[in-house]
Amino acid sequence: MAKGKGKEKEKKEKVKLTKAEKKQAKKEKKQRDKYSVKSKLSKTNKALFIVFIILLVATIVIVALSSAKVPVKPTDPNSYVDEPSIEEFTPGTYGGVAFNSVDDVVNYYVECFAYNKTLTADYTENGEAKKYYKLLGDENLEIENLLVEGQKNAMIDKLVPSILPSVFKGSPKGLPPADNRDPQYDTRDDGPNGTQISQLESHLTADDVLACNVVDNKDGTISITIQPKMSILSMPDQDPQGRFFNVLGDISGTVEKISVLSFSQGTIDENFVVRYAGGSGTITVNTKTKEITTADFEMDVHIDVQHANVSVIKDKSASLDIIYTNHFPASDEFLKNSRNIERK
Repeated sequence: MAKGKGKEKEKKEKVKLTKAEKKQAKKEKKQRDKYSVKSKLSKTNKALFIVFIILLVATIVIVALSSAKVPVKPTDPNSYVDEPSIEEFTPGTYGGVAFNSVDDVVNYYVECFAYNKTLTADYTENGEAKKYYKLLGDENLEIENLLVEGQKNAMIDKLVPSILPSVFKGSPKGLPPADNRDPQYDTRDDGPNGTQISQLESHLTADDVLACNVVDNKDGTISITIQPKMSILSMPDQDPQGRFFNVLGDISGTVEKISVLSFSQGTIDENFVVRYAGGSGTITVNTKTKEITTADFEMDVHIDVQHANVSVIKDKSASLDIIYTNHFPASDEFLKNSRNIERK
């Protein structure tokens, strides 16, 4: 009997060890495979992926149907300079609140963000009672500046706007970064080394900020505008853009899976550049309560592809800009049309 218990104990210890080994192996694999596509893609990410496919297919259409043109040298994606697109910060007292440094601005923003993610309200979704964030926002995605070999093409410009609405459908969300409209589910599973990250608080730091400013609206509110520093292939909560916006995450691995796509030279890291830069967000805060009354975020993403081979078409370049916006509060119409949500 004792012998049987000994074997059972040994078996249990072996199972525990196996689980530990599996967990460690999983962590190491995630670190090695930076461009893994096993993690779930967001809806925005999926939309981008489909638009990217459209762009590559359009390359073939242009070559096949367009007359020869003088080639235009594509812009070097590495030549971009990250510069402020908003007014610089001026120390002072705004709405009765003293801001002496960028740290003060960011700390106040982080405090307001956390407080507002504690505020909930009653809704109905498809007739069922729900408790979501009090401040829900909309989302919209636009594609601009579609270029193949540095040139615009009327056919492509007409193609994408007609397809995008059927691919991307915005839904209500909490203040970005946010993965949900329901506070109890507003976490991400794709943090550093596979960690889970709560989106109930902002992880933004002063080091993440390229520029910021504060405006006194003279009505008991102030408006804080923040422009985060540039990030390449931004990941949620892992870089300046990812700690401020609802970034697209890792899409390069998805692109790698396109069977008709290859590169005439270099690697996907060198030829597929996803640059987040230039976007900013503004929140308007009631300084007495620290409640955010309105907010607008614009995330700007530039995708640049070099030396792409698409089927029989060789060594082509392509680029596009993505403008992703969130406005708070979302209108009753948006809530109703997007997810059949109504405020009580």
